[in-house]
Amino acid sequence: MSGFNSNVTLNVNSTSHDIEIDHRWTLLHVLRDELGLTGAKRGCDRGECGACTVLVDGKPVCSCQMLAMQVGSREVTTVESLGDASHLNPIQQAFLDKDGGQCGFCTPGFLLSAKALLNSNPDPSETEIRSGLSGNLCRCNAYGRIIDSVKEAARLQAEA
Repeated sequence: MSGFNSNVTLNVNSTSHDIEIDHRWTLLHVLRDELGLTGAKRGCDRGECGACTVLVDGKPVCSCQMLAMQVGSREVTTVESLGDASHLNPIQQAFLDKDGGQCGFCTPGFLLSAKALLNSNPDPSETEIRSGLSGNLCRCNAYGRIIDSVKEAARLQAEA
């Protein structure tokens, strides 16, 4: 182990990962390249597009702007934890039903921002949805469908 590396335990998607990391690695790098969780995307590398959004203790963060060493014992949630093709989370189902995914590059970030929003506000207004998703950019300009998807996700979660 060099002077820039440390052994750490990262709590990702309710699983502990004991890993040796370089102090300079971003959370995005560790998730994608060390743990194989590729849902968070490398977009702008400046925290402006939201493609790398994950939740840290339930709050959306740009993982390209957070060093993995900063995570500590906090819980990291990635899009991989939401569901899979055989059992979609209501947010995923709503994005599928309302075509909020478009090309899909930005979708994981929008899904996690929507999850954080709906966890704190299960019945948001359109203004609150826009505010809750404001850290995410869609290159396909599907914002209307994305907002409709979050409204549908709120409805689906209320029915569950």
